Order: sequence, then structure tokens, then C-alpha cells
Amino acid sequence: MKAGVIGLLFSATVLAQEAAATFGPLTQWVPRTWNGANYACKCHPGDYCWPKPIEWSNLNATVGGNLRVNIPIGAPCHNRFEGPLGTVNTYNAAQCAAVTAGFPDEQFQIEHPTAGLWTYFTNDTCRPTTNPTDSCTLGYYPALYITAKTIGHIQAGINFARKNNLRLIIRNTGHDFLGRSVGWGSLVINTHRFKSISTTNKWNGPGSYKGPAITAGAGVQAFEALQHLNSFKPPRIMVTGECATVGIAGGLVQGGGHGPLTNFYGFLADTALQFKVITADGTLRTANAQTNSDLFWALRGGGPAAFGVIVEATYKTFNDLPSSGINLDINLSTNTNETLYWEAVRKFHSYSNNFVDNGLYVYYEIGPVPLNLHVHPIVGINKTLPQLQAIVQPLFNDLNALGVGYTTSSQTFSSFYALYNAMFEGEMAGNSALTGGWTLARTDVENNHPSIIEAFKTVINAGSFIVGHMWSAGHGLPRNEWGNIAINPKFRNVVDKLITIVPVSGDAPLAAKEEAQNRLTNVVDGALRAASPNGASYINEADPFQPNWQDAFFGTNYPRLLQIRKKYDPNGVFYSVSTPGTEQWEQIETGTRLCKKL
Repeated sequence: MKAGVIGLLFSATVLAQEAAATFGPLTQWVPRTWNGANYACKCHPGDYCWPKPIEWSNLNATVGGNLRVNIPIGAPCHNRFEGPLGTVNTYNAAQCAAVTAGFPDEQFQIEHPTAGLWTYFTNDTCRPTTNPTDSCTLGYYPALYITAKTIGHIQAGINFARKNNLRLIIRNTGHDFLGRSVGWGSLVINTHRFKSISTTNKWNGPGSYKGPAITAGAGVQAFEALQHLNSFKPPRIMVTGECATVGIAGGLVQGGGHGPLTNFYGFLADTALQFKVITADGTLRTANAQTNSDLFWALRGGGPAAFGVIVEATYKTFNDLPSSGINLDINLSTNTNETLYWEAVRKFHSYSNNFVDNGLYVYYEIGPVPLNLHVHPIVGINKTLPQLQAIVQPLFNDLNALGVGYTTSSQTFSSFYALYNAMFEGEMAGNSALTGGWTLARTDVENNHPSIIEAFKTVINAGSFIVGHMWSAGHGLPRNEWGNIAINPKFRNVVDKLITIVPVSGDAPLAAKEEAQNRLTNVVDGALRAASPNGASYINEADPFQPNWQDAFFGTNYPRLLQIRKKYDPNGVFYSVSTPGTEQWEQIETGTRLCKKL
């Protein structure tokens, strides 16, 4: 051998030994050097440790033939898919037409086992096109996936990934703003087929609660659970997210889970009674207030895809109640005076504390082009329309006094479920953007509101959008229950949770991506953090690359969460960006390989 080759082999051996000494007994760590630093990486396609075809074949047999090589959803519009495991002829005119039509539809993409509903973190590769000669590569999509249909399938996938040190992704259902459901060279376990639903009038498990409950499989979406509960007489309801397509037993509850009922019952995590969860060692465990209580606590707001794979979750249910809603729109088509527009926004947002103190939930959007305030809807649960109008009327009086032009409408419903279906607008898929966000604390709205509106202006002037959710997770929940879950304690004093959106193409040049990320972190969200220093960050809808993410996402709960993570997943079988225990992990080599820094 040449001296240079011997030197490279020696360096690789030393790095592998250092990785094994640092991260455990796995022999499949792949040594890499990136930007002058040494790393120990997961095993990816083309590495010496990548499983052989016979090993993949054996896994496929174990999971009932449900293992597939991943081909991006837009591939039928391209002549060929050129993937790391081979090239496949893919063009199909009829399928291309179906994909093109369905690409903006969330449910259409959810039914595809690996689609990234928001495409930025896929590298925006292989989108539907009218030119079949366009390149179609894997980008940052997973390499293979398992469509899991039994608990055994999930266990087999976890065990295989752990044994071979593969990057493993658990994909539940619904949107993912932070790229956690995709990852270059990874193996996906998709749990969308777990659709079981059962209910009971009396929970007989541990804890003081003995009322009605629902048990749902990992793939059950909010609209399915709500539809099922609405069929009872009298109809029932549960805490879900505002978006009807999101799964109720996966990342939603592990991030906390906020929605229109949060004013009354807290987060979805506050209503959780029990989980069936598979941990990194492949063991199916029950987690509740008595059994694996530390894991039960961590799964309720401690971070998605960090502690295990929830295959089944049980939650409290509640009586559905008559509800009313009001819509409001203000835009520059009726208000050409931008100063007056922002004064109207200030008046609207100044009612944040008042609205949540009266039990209202408010969903709104502020967009830059055209400049507009879109409030759809203001929700009054267990309120008649006159009662809701009485709470909101001071805002309309202020707008009338300003001379602001606006449009409004209102409706009353026999149940919240009816309002949910009628007044909440559907979400789109297929967009490419970076997502950030921050929450506004009650005290900051009281004492620093002019600065908050100036921060809103900064966000909009930077080309970003704002999506707001006014609620109070401490309003209807007894104070002695606030610390029962792992959510950042600061959330109990939040009155508005904001999502910020910076449009950028997933296949944009690296310099453009870096500029967009810097703008999101330091300009857009930086302004909000400065305006509301007592706020926090919601892990499912925020910038994972923000400074001090441990404190922003988890606050004083972080040390305990880190300890639990090390107990149940000491070698990092699971990975989800900016969750407990991921400080040393990076996606190096232009966002591809998942590695730990030595």
C-alpha cells in the first residue's frame, strides 16, 4: 500500500476507536472529518457497514413484506429516479397527473409513507413537473421505509436500525415544519396504519381521573377521533390541534399539543392517561402515572421522537358544548394607509389577555403581500353568539373609532365539533419554507405591547408571515396540575403562540439558505424574543437552530428530560433535531450525514 492510503486507514481506525469509546460498543460508527472537526456518523448508503441485500431481505420478511425502497412522491412526472440504491424508470402520465393535482393536499401526501408535507428539508428534489427530463434524485428523503401494520413490525425496524446504527425516523401523520420526518440515507418506520379507536365511559387506570376516555392508535388523525366522539349521544370532544390532519398519538402530544380547547383543559399532554410505547431497546412498555412514570412524564411535552415510538395513547374526553365564532379581516384593499393598518393590528392584539381570560381562542394570520390581518376564527366555546359578541365588541368599537375598514361575519353552532368543521380553514401542503416562532407572555403583553407590535413590523418587513394562536394553557387547568407534564413551565403564562414563516426554496443555493436561516433566527424571531423575554418556544412549530434551544423549548425541565433520555435511549437510536440529548449531533456534509462530534 502507498503511505497515504496507510495513513488514511490508520486515521479511520483511530476515529472509529474514539467513537466506540465515546458513544458505546457499536462497531458501525463511520468516521468522518468535516470543516476540520472529527465525527462519528450513523451508517448511510455506500458505507462499509450498510446492511447487505440479504439482511434487508430478511428484514422485509420479518415485517411481512412491508419494506420498500423509497421513491419520492413526484417521481412519476420524471423519466428516471436516480437514487443511492439504483436507477428506476418512473414516468407515468396518469400517475403524474394525480400527483400534480394532489401535491398541495395534506391528506394526499399523508397517505404517502415518506412525503414531506413542507418540502424545504427534503432539498425540494423531484417535485411534480411538466418536463419529464428534469432530474429526480432522493435529496434528503429517506432511503427505505417500513409501512408498519403491527407492533412487531415497529420492533423489528427499531432493532434493525439499532443493530446496524442506521439513522431511524418515525413518521406518524400530519405536517412537519422542522424536517423531522425526512433525513438523508435513513430508514423510516411509518405508523399511519395504526387506526384503532376505542372509548370507555369510565377510565379504570391509575390516577384520580375516572371519567370517559378515548384510546387511539398512532395513525389516528384529529378529524377521525373527533368524528368518532361526535357520534356518541351526547357527543364527546377531546383536545386536538387546530389542524384536523395531525395525528393525536405522535409528535403532537410529545410536543405538548395545543388547540382550541387549551383554554379549558390545557395541552393535549395534560389530558393524557396512558401510552403504549416502544423504546430504543425494542421493548413495548406501558407508561402511565404508576408504571414507567418518568417515561410517562417525558412523553407529555418532552420532545417528539426522543424517548420512544408511541403506538397507542389514551386521553380524557369531555362533553361537547354549543359554540359561536366570529371572523374578521382587515387589509390594504380597504385601507391604503399603512400606519392606520398597524394601529388596527395594535388594537386587535392588545386584547390578547382579555380574550383568553374570557375563555376565547383566536386564530389569526398576518401576511406581507398583500398586507393583511386575517382572523379566522375567534371562538367562544359554551358561549352564545350574543355572549361572544359582547366580549369582542370593544375591539370593534376601537376599530370603528379609528375609521378602519374591515369585514366580519359570525355564526353559532350546536357544538364545538360543528364549528371546528365549518370555521377552521384547511392547510396546504407542498410549500417550501423555514419555520420559526415564539410565544408572548402575559406580562410582556401587559408591559411591553408597543415593542411587540414593532417586532411584528420587523417580521413582516423581513418578508415573513405570522400565524397566531391566542390561548392560555393555565386558564382552565388547576394550578396544582401545571407541573404534571414536561412542557416548559413558562407556557402556563403564555397568551399568544406565534409561528413565523420565511419562504425559501429547498433547492436554493446554499448561500440563499444560509441567509434565510440567519434572517429567521436573528431578525424575525430575534425581534420577537427581544419583545417578549418571558416567552418560550413551542418545539413543533419553531426554529430548531435558535440560540439556547434547551431553555427555549424545555426551560427548567431540561436536566430531568436529559436524564430520562439517557436512561431509555443511551446510544441515540432515535434522533429529532433539538430534542433532549442531541447537543453533540449534527447533520454534516451539507445536511446529509447524521453524526456526533468527537
